Amino acid sequence: MTTARGYDALEDAALVALVTDGDGAALESLYGRYGRPAYALARRILADEQLAQDVVQEVFLTVWRDARRFEASRGGFASWLLTMTHHKAVDAVRREENLRKRRASADALEFAESPDPQVDDAVWGLVRRDRVRSALAELPDAQREALGLAYFGGYTQREIAKLTDTPLGTVKTRMLAGMKRMRGVLQGPLDPSEGMGRGR
Repeated sequence: MTTARGYDALEDAALVALVTDGDGAALESLYGRYGRPAYALARRILADEQLAQDVVQEVFLTVWRDARRFEASRGGFASWLLTMTHHKAVDAVRREENLRKRRASADALEFAESPDPQVDDAVWGLVRRDRVRSALAELPDAQREALGLAYFGGYTQREIAKLTDTPLGTVKTRMLAGMKRMRGVLQGPLDPSEGMGRGR
């Protein structure tokens, strides 16, 4: 039987394998490692403590129910977990926005014709995030993991090196190479479908 200290010594992939076998203590160990970073990311996206807590709970429930979805060959567990947290937090933002729209009163609807620059900027931000995600998907796994942790997780290079157990110099090299490869995609013209409704 693995002791608490034994779990601390295990790598993420080994803990995920134990979770797949129904080991709750292994899930607790993963939560101890990544619960706080996941909450910080969700909180930054949602700007609401309770919603952020709900998202993190949903993320780790997904890990518990379907740990087999994690593929170590495609990147580190931290990157996979934080990417899932990002997706679920964005989904929560959209759900809350839909709820607010449904609760809108008839009086509020009278102003619907007035363009709202904040909404416009929010939609534009989602388009840019989608483009970044698409560009990341084309990178080699190691570069995608490093840039994903930086972009979606808000981690510094030093923190990424610690999370991925990679030398700091290697992380810097991967991020630089990845950014060079992404620059052309992100500076290219928008697809017409992306720019619809932008109104330039």
